Amino acid sequence: MTVNWQGVIPALMTEMKQGGALDMQATARHVESCLDAGCEGFIMLGTLGENSSLSPDEKETVVRTAVEAANGRAPVIAGVAEYTTDLAIDTAKRLQKAGAVGVMALPTMVYQQDAREAVEHFKALSNAVDLPMMIYNNHVAYKLDLLPEDFIELTGQENIVAVKESSHDSRRMTDMINVLGDRFMLFCGVDDLMLENVLFGAKGWVSGMTNSFPRESVQMYKLAKAGRIEEALEIYRWFMPMLHLDTAVKLVQYIKLANQMAGEGAEWVRGPRLTLVGEERARIEKIIQTALDNRPQLKPLA
Repeated sequence: MTVNWQGVIPALMTEMKQGGALDMQATARHVESCLDAGCEGFIMLGTLGENSSLSPDEKETVVRTAVEAANGRAPVIAGVAEYTTDLAIDTAKRLQKAGAVGVMALPTMVYQQDAREAVEHFKALSNAVDLPMMIYNNHVAYKLDLLPEDFIELTGQENIVAVKESSHDSRRMTDMINVLGDRFMLFCGVDDLMLENVLFGAKGWVSGMTNSFPRESVQMYKLAKAGRIEEALEIYRWFMPMLHLDTAVKLVQYIKLANQMAGEGAEWVRGPRLTLVGEERARIEKIIQTALDNRPQLKPLA
């Protein structure tokens, strides 16, 4: 199965109103803003999309809204993070009907499976759903680390085409390529490893902070891909204090606050998450405001 997923793909926020109701108009506006900045796809219903906090109907609404907003200009890939394999299959089929052209598959939630169980989960989902799939490998968040050797068992699944690698180890890109060659498209899944991962072979970047700073993200990525490392590094160093926010437990609240301060969205989340208060809020606001005050002046790429 051939797809052309590439470039900067934000794991887009699900915009909400105060109190937690969905705000689909704001979500559509955010899609448009990211497209204007040069983003080349969208992951809806990832961790930042508050997947596990949404009902099945709401998940369908979010995907349909993004598909309509993108209007064929970029692929919309739906995150699938459910409690069981059967629920994952049902959800993936439903989101396909809503217009998703691909699936980003997570391990099952709550039950902490081992590698053998996860591989079987991904195989079953792959066999049941006629969509290209990206495997989200993030042992820090989901307590499961599929090693390059584990992915060998998935090479026979034709529609598993990509891996969002979030191992927090820059060596993993090289290890994946050494073991698996070019069988899977590899995407950086950790914001503060973006430059290293692109230099070591990532085809794209599934990004959190792109939500808040899409133009800087796209510029940095394009410079890195073009081998203009010093120029990319200048943006990367400015960006790094914010990129670190993508690896925190409260990444949703942190990045939604950054969205609000940057004019890209609102900070509202759904319980059990709460918006930030007190010293924690002041600390995160300071990081974001410092970045805004020193925002680089981007020049058109020659």
